[in-house]
Amino acid sequence: MTRTRRSAWHLLAGFVTLATVAVAMQLPSTVAHAATPLTVAQAIGQQGSSGTVRGYVVGQPTATYTVVRSGFPNDYALALADSPTETGTSRMIYVQITTAFRSTYGLRTNPGLLGQQLDVTGTLAAYFSHPGLTSTTAFAIAGTTPTTSTTSAPPGGGGYYDSASGKSGAALKAELNRIISAQTKLSYDQVWEALKVTDQDPANSANVILLYSGRSQSKTSNGGDPNDWNREHVWAKSHGDFGTATGPGTDVHHLRPEDVSVNSNRGNKDFDNGGSAAAECPDCFTDADSWEPRDAVKGDVARMIFYMAVRYAGTDGFADLEINNSVNNGTAPYHGKLTVLRQWHTQDPPDSFERRRNEVIYSQFQRNRNPFIDHPEWVASIWP
Repeated sequence: MTRTRRSAWHLLAGFVTLATVAVAMQLPSTVAHAATPLTVAQAIGQQGSSGTVRGYVVGQPTATYTVVRSGFPNDYALALADSPTETGTSRMIYVQITTAFRSTYGLRTNPGLLGQQLDVTGTLAAYFSHPGLTSTTAFAIAGTTPTTSTTSAPPGGGGYYDSASGKSGAALKAELNRIISAQTKLSYDQVWEALKVTDQDPANSANVILLYSGRSQSKTSNGGDPNDWNREHVWAKSHGDFGTATGPGTDVHHLRPEDVSVNSNRGNKDFDNGGSAAAECPDCFTDADSWEPRDAVKGDVARMIFYMAVRYAGTDGFADLEINNSVNNGTAPYHGKLTVLRQWHTQDPPDSFERRRNEVIYSQFQRNRNPFIDHPEWVASIWP
């Protein structure tokens, strides 16, 4: 080969090498290596941002300084740490498990996750008044392909609860009051028709399901005669003396269809465990000052009471409704019994009927939601 031809080949090879280097320099860095997840210690120090955190599952937070490692009460939260044997809550991050991931990563359903290392993506924001990871959008066993949520927005669409993110205790309660107070108010007559939609029997569209008795009954058999169904105020309307006034007296979030006689038997009693079997209401119990509903709706009842205590805070012409631990509240603006209602809330988490009802009230009638159906974990934050 002549010297001229060899020089040409060397020059071409040089151009190829330079071109290869130039292309490589333009490739995004993510091609060379994936972003490294944050450690738990780093995540604790970077609250207010967002990212993926890698840590070992060390239990379930139930309060700011309490993480349980057995007897998990629900599937709503877990705690991560940089060591699988960590016991100090100050070295943990509390993770909110959004609805899409609870069946796979909730500890009550999946207790075997304890000690596993996970990668979790979300917003680094306080949870249970503690460094947290909220609004989670992806979960994975560390190093595997994450499972992502296609709907990261909270129930209700459009970031309904965005302004409550990161709040807890009294601040959370106040912000939820502000959010859910924006509502359409019904008349007491309109409640009849609303209940025929909100409480429709999933198996028979001509019927409604009665709250306490559980009976499926014709929508048209509403009225005041024996064995008709009427409008039960779960927060007894004498507790705060609001009667059937537009507002708390007509708020469908706590009004339910019930047999006339059963409604009368419940009266204005507070909620508690125990008593004698209630007539016409299988698995309900009552005594002189309390009422115990059937197991299948204990949580429903509790969440309706929690809703009322947040929605009606004395700011719109009605009494400030509050929950206490008494069962003889009479006409005072209180309802009990808090310890039992919290127990029922944990024992009976929201089911498909309750979630559908919440959505129907929001989309078709009042344009507001019960936050404790959408975010059951907020109960422990407001009433620890």
